[in-house]
Amino acid sequence: MTAPRTAVKVTIGGEEFTVRSELPAEYTLEVAAYFDEILRSIRSGMQTVDAHKVAILAGLAVTDELFQARRGDTEMSGRLTSLVEELTRLAPARRGAGHAGDV
Repeated sequence: MTAPRTAVKVTIGGEEFTVRSELPAEYTLEVAAYFDEILRSIRSGMQTVDAHKVAILAGLAVTDELFQARRGDTEMSGRLTSLVEELTRLAPARRGAGHAGDV
């Protein structure tokens, strides 16, 4: 069973949109505000660019952030895997050493 869809009014680029989502309204508002901020930032540096081009540039900026975050996650996952493997190699050597009652 899916969660009920909620309609949320957001303003992006000076236009109001109704977004229907199963996500919490607060989250939808936060995402829209974030994207709107990127739009405003790009628009302020490029006064003569068409609105649709600004939207495309904002989409590219957000996509770049996503790719950078994914790359960071992949690198972190690799580091954690290496640490786990190293700890696994070291753990058996420490388990049997120095326990009372060992012969």
